[in-house]
Amino acid sequence: MQYARLGSSGLKVSRVCLGTMTWGTQNSQQDANEQIEYALSRGINFIDTAEMYAIPPTAETYGTTETIIGNWIAANPARRDQFVLASKIAGNGLGYIRGGGDITGEAIIAAVDASLGRLQTDYIDLYQLHWPNRTSPHFAKHHPGILRFSEVDGAAHSRQMLEILQALDECVRTGKIRHFGLSDDTPWGINQYIRLSEQHDLVRVTSIQNEFNLLHTKDWPYLIENCVHADVAYLPWSPLAAGALSGKYIDGARPAGSRWSRMQRNGLFRDTEASNRAVKAYLEVANRHGLTPVQLALAWCNQVDGVTSTIIGATSLQQLREDVAAFDLTLAPAVLEDIAAVHRAYPVPF
Repeated sequence: MQYARLGSSGLKVSRVCLGTMTWGTQNSQQDANEQIEYALSRGINFIDTAEMYAIPPTAETYGTTETIIGNWIAANPARRDQFVLASKIAGNGLGYIRGGGDITGEAIIAAVDASLGRLQTDYIDLYQLHWPNRTSPHFAKHHPGILRFSEVDGAAHSRQMLEILQALDECVRTGKIRHFGLSDDTPWGINQYIRLSEQHDLVRVTSIQNEFNLLHTKDWPYLIENCVHADVAYLPWSPLAAGALSGKYIDGARPAGSRWSRMQRNGLFRDTEASNRAVKAYLEVANRHGLTPVQLALAWCNQVDGVTSTIIGATSLQQLREDVAAFDLTLAPAVLEDIAAVHRAYPVPF
């Protein structure tokens, strides 16, 4: 296993991060225990979760994934320091979480305490804002014309950010969290938090996790360049585009028990005809070079300059083994050239 520095934190994390969002819906406590043990045995020392999980999010499954991880920690207290644990506070819009309100300083304090209780640990290594209070260009909102940034009150959001930073800083000073990160945010968000932390001598942003995969590369090059030069770790989530790049959903297929067979909160916005054609083209590249579609997609993501650690998730131990094995591969120049040709043909398929 290879490791990388987590931004300015000084922590060394595995290039693979174990995602957990299916634990509590598609995966049981026993499944989760097996995945954690396998991940640790392969040198993975980075686990990512969120208060909102399991997915798809519901009031009934809220907090379930953290509880499952907490049960493992409670059964293995001496092994807590073997991994970096990351969690997230949910943003606005979900009525059953703090009335659907914005992230505030008060919400941060309450959410951190609640997550610590469910996780049965004294500290969270990396605490992240799941999405910003302002609407951000994620979840298929990245096309021109969907958002009007000129109509956003940036000063008001900066004031909110300062309040959030002050609460995060308090959590760091009291030892409840060690570092903080962003998710589903933008270069403006990164740089505002850095400016505010420097201006007010508060905790500095360590990382950002955004969707990044062969079907969705909008963060390259501008946000990733920002991360590299600002010493902010870049953590891709959904490197298989919610499973699309495995090929299992081609031409409308919906395998029983798969994620796309379940109702999605934000709709199946990745399921477009252009995406379907792009996936078929990537499968042809994989077959041509003796790779599985999963190996192609994950190894490519791992080789993108500026990527720190890629968040993977699996609903079976067999899937997890295949996913982790992909990070042992180095794609040859000929493979990368073929991938680039497909990407030029389908740069923004959803």
